[in-house]
Amino acid sequence: MTDNIEQIIEKVSAGTRISEAEALALLESRELIAAGQAADATRRRMLLGDDVTFVVDRNINYTNFCTTGCDFCAFHRPIGSDEGYLLSNDQIFQKIEETIELGGTGIMMQGGLHPKLGIDYYEELFRAIKERYDITIHSLSPPEIYHISKVSRLPLDETLARLKQAGLDSLPGGGAEILVNEVRHRMSPKKIDADTWMSVMRSAHEAGLKSTATMMFGSVETLADRIEHLRRIRDLQDETGGFRAFIPWTFQETNTELEGTASSSGIDYLMTLAVSRIYLDNVPSIQASWVTQGLKVAQVSLMFGANDMGSTMIEENVVAAAGVSYRVGKEELVAAIRAAGRRPVQRDNAYQPVDFP
Repeated sequence: MTDNIEQIIEKVSAGTRISEAEALALLESRELIAAGQAADATRRRMLLGDDVTFVVDRNINYTNFCTTGCDFCAFHRPIGSDEGYLLSNDQIFQKIEETIELGGTGIMMQGGLHPKLGIDYYEELFRAIKERYDITIHSLSPPEIYHISKVSRLPLDETLARLKQAGLDSLPGGGAEILVNEVRHRMSPKKIDADTWMSVMRSAHEAGLKSTATMMFGSVETLADRIEHLRRIRDLQDETGGFRAFIPWTFQETNTELEGTASSSGIDYLMTLAVSRIYLDNVPSIQASWVTQGLKVAQVSLMFGANDMGSTMIEENVVAAAGVSYRVGKEELVAAIRAAGRRPVQRDNAYQPVDFP
């Protein structure tokens, strides 16, 4: 270990915030064990315990029709495609009822950017859900929110206020990919840019809607791009305090236009996870991505700064479309957490405990 990296680790151990340059130096060093130990110590200092949380909920991908057509996405279909769909309300209600029967407390509705779905559709759907079910609606990523505002010809703040009034409880952090426009222009030139993603999240937080943040890495970005992404998340969190968790996950290339470009290994995943925990010293939770890494790597993630296992994902279609279909039930997740020497805690989407299995 170089003197520079030792100094950075000492700074982390003292609980001192590290700079963007120091985070990049640590990520480039590939000092995996040192970074993991520092990230784990940061987790313990921030959370004061060894609980590992998870949520029982369901991803409801209500439509795969999308006008954006991102190169990294295997899920979307163009308008008019025979393989496209839009779920009916009854189909969505059935999925919610199945979720509740399985002990679920929330739903995460995300879909393509459908050109005909304006705010009236979401208001009516969310109100109908809330009238029928006691369930959290953790739904609509920033690209969807922005798309709804444009289709409906409404400003962002009014769009968010109306969705919240109709029953939207919080936002997932999807659509962030890498918050560097040069990268986004290569991967998804029709999707909102980095500044717009940030603006939607800032407006959501100002409206009283908490959210998560994500980072999809291992495609065409550089290590410096990853740190720039983290910097933008940390800066906004300093400003609003609205992010409940950060979820880094690796690009899945199969069946996408970028197939053959993936560059992330298990070691790269763990290193990026550890640096994320260290650098994002103001975001409460860091989530392990068993959906893309599998349960065994997710277990190891708990030693590299992660304190949350995310969702049991009763249903998930977007990552599955790229050829990755890990499935884990509540019992398996609980067993894996215990095997890692931690205490499992089932939470809701507000990160409040609902059960100690």
